[in-house]
Amino acid sequence: MGIATTELSPIEETALLTEYARALDSQWPEPILGDHLAFEVIGNIDYDFTVLGVQTSVVCQTALRAKMLDERVSAFVAEHPEAVVVDLGAGLDSGYYRVAPPETVDWYSVDLPGIIALRNQVLPPSAHSHSVPVSLADEHWPDAIPGSRPTMLIADGLFAFLSEPQIAGIFRRITDHFGSGELAFNDYGRMGWVSRIGMKVLPQKMYKVIGGQMGYPGFKDAHYPQTWNPRMTVVEEASLVYAPEVDLFPGWIRVMTKLSRYSKAASRKARILRYAF
Repeated sequence: MGIATTELSPIEETALLTEYARALDSQWPEPILGDHLAFEVIGNIDYDFTVLGVQTSVVCQTALRAKMLDERVSAFVAEHPEAVVVDLGAGLDSGYYRVAPPETVDWYSVDLPGIIALRNQVLPPSAHSHSVPVSLADEHWPDAIPGSRPTMLIADGLFAFLSEPQIAGIFRRITDHFGSGELAFNDYGRMGWVSRIGMKVLPQKMYKVIGGQMGYPGFKDAHYPQTWNPRMTVVEEASLVYAPEVDLFPGWIRVMTKLSRYSKAASRKARILRYAF
């Protein structure tokens, strides 16, 4: 009998979906991310992941964006070996174990109390990996995290589930608390009405889990978040469609992903944005 998830709220349940996508990737003959710990994690949870109906394209994008964020964290801690890493809306992600930073780095996983409680049960403990059970809507969310060391903040699949005022508040709180560093997150571009209708009418439970929780329609211009906090400067806009790992995507997904390079709107649907402060 696995660990129960019946106490998770609907928004906390979305963390199960992304963990399952990473787990599925780990079982492919040529994985993109290769997070075998994710597969162990879902095996210890009492939840029927198969009913989610996670599509292969979602597995590809979820694994690739995690890998791209890992690469940016690795580069930051290589330059700042005494850094703090903060995973906002961490869910069950095992990025700490994939990156394997030196012991001089402290890693903080921030998420709602329910998912943090589950996270602490399914992931191995480490002296330098810390859990912070708090809502990011609470302006005091960074209080338990050191603010004087170079800080790399990441957010994978988070901001689509928050309102614009909440996201703006996070942006402002980052520079209020942390002295210097970077923020990197995945972005979906501007979500149109067609996508929103699709999430409501498609039969997969995956879309029911996500669709009811979406809070922000997104933005086109990567400079727009600077209006929330001018102390944040965009330093990178990297579309997933140009990553070499696209060659590992299966069949038609690989072809369609490469074709989307010819459309600015399509390439914005899957990108990593990075800001320095």
